[in-house]
Amino acid sequence: MAGFTTQTILLLLCAVFSTVALVLAVFAMINYRKLYREYDYFMRGRDAGSLEELILSEKDAIMDLQEEDRVNKGNANAMARALRSCFQKSGMVHYDAFDGMGGRMSFALALLDEKNTGFVFNCMHAREGCFMYVKEVTEGTTETPLGKEEKEALERALGYIKD
Repeated sequence: MAGFTTQTILLLLCAVFSTVALVLAVFAMINYRKLYREYDYFMRGRDAGSLEELILSEKDAIMDLQEEDRVNKGNANAMARALRSCFQKSGMVHYDAFDGMGGRMSFALALLDEKNTGFVFNCMHAREGCFMYVKEVTEGTTETPLGKEEKEALERALGYIKD
């Protein structure tokens, strides 16, 4: 830097700073115009009173949605509680109760709830009539002995036997 005087160095530094300041000012102006266009579009046709009304109506709509959401959650919980006591699992076995005389019209049907409690319904069809039996199931077991078809229907309902 032997050939440059102090004044020349200061002049070059001022020129560099001025160029940087000019670039920053142009960048700021571009961003300002973009922001102003967005603000103008948002405010077009509105004043402070209409904006307040808009905000208050949106607040009311949000509060209505929150209340509706609370009611829907309560309904969903009530349905979930009711569903626990409904029959959710089933198993059915068709069979011929009297070896060729019934035409496979007899069946055993097991219906269980969430806790594997329910009943096994056995309908035996014969020429003379139809005989029906119901055996209670508590947590997957019965106190009454089950026939072969009834046991298979219960196992299907419990998921031990897949179709």
